[in-house]
Amino acid sequence: MENSEFKEREPISSLALYYLFKSSIIVPTFYTYFRGRVYGRENVPKKHPLVVVSNHGSYFDPPLLSSSLGRPVAFMAKEELFKVPILKEGIRLYGAYPVKRGKSDRAAIRAALNAVKDGWLVGLFLEGTRTPDSRVHDPKLGAAMIAAKAQVPLLPVSLWGTEKILQKGSPFPRPVPVTIRVGEVIAPPESNKRQALETVTQKCTTIINELHDLGR
Repeated sequence: MENSEFKEREPISSLALYYLFKSSIIVPTFYTYFRGRVYGRENVPKKHPLVVVSNHGSYFDPPLLSSSLGRPVAFMAKEELFKVPILKEGIRLYGAYPVKRGKSDRAAIRAALNAVKDGWLVGLFLEGTRTPDSRVHDPKLGAAMIAAKAQVPLLPVSLWGTEKILQKGSPFPRPVPVTIRVGEVIAPPESNKRQALETVTQKCTTIINELHDLGR
């Protein structure tokens, strides 16, 4: 993608925070506590924004996914977090963008498009919520809509094992094995008409579930 309106990379300050947090906390936790494995990292473009789509099984997914790609990934966060002193600056530097609860998808899409223009990899969970088996069953069209409007590619990613990290009744994360598989970049929909969005969304869903089925 070569859109002159978009920045090629994330802000330098955000990259600095990302690598600090990644090297000091996320990487040691991922590779030691969760015995993490990553396949397909070479599929991640080293510059230019795109939309990262994945399955979702745990609250741990955003930092684990972001650290595995070698570039920070901007996820949406509830607006209330951006009113907390210190925290608001940290999550903004790390790429989070605010979305109001109860607002329409248009607000979320607009916020994500702004992050794309700033050079970020923008992350969205394809189903929009966690699923018990971590597979994608009912994909939403939001990711394809953002990719279509910005005309940036999509990158399908599978997270395997994260749904077992937090179990009901247990206050601590379990040291379960986690595997992340990165698929190949997918071209954006040619238009934002529903049929085009559904076609690309289904393609992402199939790839993510196939990667997930490969297991450990």
